Amino acid sequence: MGLGELLFFIPACFALNMTPGPNNLLSMNNARCYGFQSALLAGMGRIVAFAGMIALTASGLTVVLYASETVFFLIKTIGAIYLLWIAYQLWRSEASLVSDSQQIRNRWGLAKQEFFLAAGNPKAILIFTAFLPQFVDVSKDINAQFFVLGGVFLLLEVAAISLYALCGLYLRQWFTQPHMAQRFNRVCAAFLSVLGINLLLER
Repeated sequence: MGLGELLFFIPACFALNMTPGPNNLLSMNNARCYGFQSALLAGMGRIVAFAGMIALTASGLTVVLYASETVFFLIKTIGAIYLLWIAYQLWRSEASLVSDSQQIRNRWGLAKQEFFLAAGNPKAILIFTAFLPQFVDVSKDINAQFFVLGGVFLLLEVAAISLYALCGLYLRQWFTQPHMAQRFNRVCAAFLSVLGINLLLER
């Protein structure tokens, strides 16, 4: 992998990082409800899940997962059900903003939520299986290249989390009234529900 390939990889990768999806929507809503720092720390749960997927990709295990229809179906089903559960919780959540003590107490739970949402998304497995290997030169050290590409991907993912969290902070100013915040929560819940149902129906 030369410098030219890396320079091409970065913008292509960042486009994937910035694609609207369940985790990015969750970061935006977490920032709106709990603040930027809480959303950023919660996003580390996603980073841990993606780091594990990259390690699996480097070892070749994701190819086995992708080739096994049963395993892939189980991952897809569990991920979709968890996505629908988050949507349900968001729909029923209180619209008021929380206190600083609640923010600190909720960060671990938010990080676990991000982790399981990312780990249960089979599209992430497809990205790491089909996207990253395109930039690997098989004539050189494959593990070292995966380490570099994976590290760049995770750094760009942190940047995406930060940008979506900033969007959430901006929205926070617009949804200070409880009824408006509740409407936003329900719009997010509806969007997550659509994603979950679509994930269940996809072949």
